[in-house]
Amino acid sequence: MPGAPSYHTLDPEQIAATIDLLRRRVEHRFPASGLAGVARELDRIAEKARERSTWIARPILLLRLAVAALLALIVAGLLITLASLPLPREHVHVVEFVQVLESGINDVVLIGAACFFLLTVETRVKRGRALEAIREMRSIAHVIDMHQLTKDPEWLLGRGRESGLLPPRTMTRFELGRYLDYCSEMLSLVGKVAALYVQRFDDDVALAAVNEVEQLTNGLSRTIWQKLMILHAQESWGAREAPLGPAPGDTSSWTP
Repeated sequence: MPGAPSYHTLDPEQIAATIDLLRRRVEHRFPASGLAGVARELDRIAEKARERSTWIARPILLLRLAVAALLALIVAGLLITLASLPLPREHVHVVEFVQVLESGINDVVLIGAACFFLLTVETRVKRGRALEAIREMRSIAHVIDMHQLTKDPEWLLGRGRESGLLPPRTMTRFELGRYLDYCSEMLSLVGKVAALYVQRFDDDVALAAVNEVEQLTNGLSRTIWQKLMILHAQESWGAREAPLGPAPGDTSSWTP
């Protein structure tokens, strides 16, 4: 059915719309936070990902025409060379035959290597573009992790005294839960954006890089969910709320 949604492929438009909605949710809940800035950056990357993934999936026609022309020249030159070789009029000795055969094999290997290089140029160009984009996704995953690094639910228990080395902690239990949820959602979407680059690009190197990003985001999400489980356990135990604030280096002001 035309226009029906596909349930076996990722839709760049839907991923971008989901990230845009998440950005607006973060900005509404924590308008002046560093996490809102990361959400805006992820939204910008998602917009670029639609163009990049489309470019990677599309054939590079000019490059293919150039490669086809070079291959045709190589084949034509090989045929002309073979046609111009004089046929032996006398009996060929075994030593001479072996020398000619060895030289011919070397030429065939070199020509085959040149043809293979030309045939894989397009894949290498696309691979470089994909790996550059995937490295960007790996970097932003670490940035997201930095923002949740010091968001420790244990501070809500109010144990011990503040060291004074961190900014005042002003988040409530509900706000901390939403903050960690947003971080987990962003990490999941980072993996989905990375997967766009290999959805229609069959390359083992790029696929391995995407798998590494997905393993990274899954591992970071597990850490966040451990914090959320502790937070929910505290709530069930009736632990009192205490303030919690931004991570080191995040000087933004927090609002409910």
